[in-house]
Amino acid sequence: MIFGPAGADLPHKAAGRDGKQKEGFTMRRLKVVSQADRETSPLSRPSTLPHRHVISLHDLAPAEIEFLLKLGQSVKAQPNRYRSALDGRTLAMLFEKPSLRTRVTFEVGMEQLGGKALYLGPQEVGLGKRESVRDVARNLSRWVDAVTVRAFAHQTVMELAENASIPVINDLSNFEHPCQALGDYLTLLEHKGPLEGKTLAWVGDGNNVAHSLIYGAARLGVRMRIATPAGYEPDRSVVADAKREGGDIALTHDAHEAVAGADAVYTDVWISMGQEDEADTRLRVFRPYQVNSELLRNAGPQVLFMHCLPARRGQEVTDEVIDSPRSIVYDQAENRLHIQKAILLALLS
Repeated sequence: MIFGPAGADLPHKAAGRDGKQKEGFTMRRLKVVSQADRETSPLSRPSTLPHRHVISLHDLAPAEIEFLLKLGQSVKAQPNRYRSALDGRTLAMLFEKPSLRTRVTFEVGMEQLGGKALYLGPQEVGLGKRESVRDVARNLSRWVDAVTVRAFAHQTVMELAENASIPVINDLSNFEHPCQALGDYLTLLEHKGPLEGKTLAWVGDGNNVAHSLIYGAARLGVRMRIATPAGYEPDRSVVADAKREGGDIALTHDAHEAVAGADAVYTDVWISMGQEDEADTRLRVFRPYQVNSELLRNAGPQVLFMHCLPARRGQEVTDEVIDSPRSIVYDQAENRLHIQKAILLALLS
C-alpha cells in the first residue's frame, strides 16, 4: 500500500512511508467543526499531502485523516467556496469494474471543483492487456494531473502508482477501498460526533472495505468488533498492523457478540465481483451473519446501520433494516462526493 510521493520508490504493503514499521503511534481526538468555524477558520493542510498517491489508509497519519475529514465538512457546507479551486486540472478515471457511486462522485466532484474528468473504461485502456500498466501510467502522467483507478487486483494499483509522476488515487482494489472508508468516517462523525471511543461493528466478509475501515479505526481511536465466518476473517497483516499501532480491534465468529453495545453496525455483500463461482458456498456460510432486526436488538436503540452499497436485499441485510430510520447508507453514498472532493483538493490545489 502506498501513500508516498508520486513517482517515488514505494514500500511493501505493511510498511510506512519510510519503509519501516511504525512505532509510538499517538491517537488524536477529532472534534465536530461548527458551522461558524467552517465559515471563518482556514484549514491547515499537512505539508505531506500535496502531490501524493493515496492507495491505502495504512499510510495516512492521524493529522492527514483529520484534515481530510474537516475539509470534507467544509466542502459539503460551502461548495461555492471551492467551485474554481481546480480550474484547468484534469482527472483521468481508470475503471476495470463497473461503478455507480465511484464514477459519479469523482466525475461530478471534479467538475464541481472547476476541473474536468475523463472516464476510461476497460475497452479503451485494457490495463495490462492491451497495454502494460507501466506504459499507461507514464502516458497519463504527460497528459493529466491525477488518476483514479478502480481495479480487480491491488497489484495493478500499486504498479500504476510506482510508474506515475502524478497522484494516483485507489478508488477500489481487491485489498482496500480507502475513499469509501474515509467517506464512512465522515458520515459517522456527522451522526455520532467525535469518533475516538466509538464502537463500529463489522458483520460479514472480512474484505477490502473492512481492511480500510480497520486502518482508519486505528488512526481515529475507533473500536472495531469484527464478526465473520471461520476462514473469512480480514487479512492477518491488516489486523496485526492496526493492533501494533494502538488499534482496538477484536475478531469473533459470533455476530451477536460483535454488535453488542456498538454505535454502528456495518455490512457488505457476501458475493463480490469475481466471486460468483463461490456463490452457493458463500450464501450458506454467511446466512447466520445477516443484519436484521433481531441482530440489531443486541446493539441497542441508538445503533446506526451502514453499508457501502450496492446491497443485495434479503441476503446480507433485510429491507426492514436498510429502509429504517437507523440506516445511514444514503448519507454514506452522498459523502463519497464530499470526501473525494476533499482528497482532490488536498492533492492538487
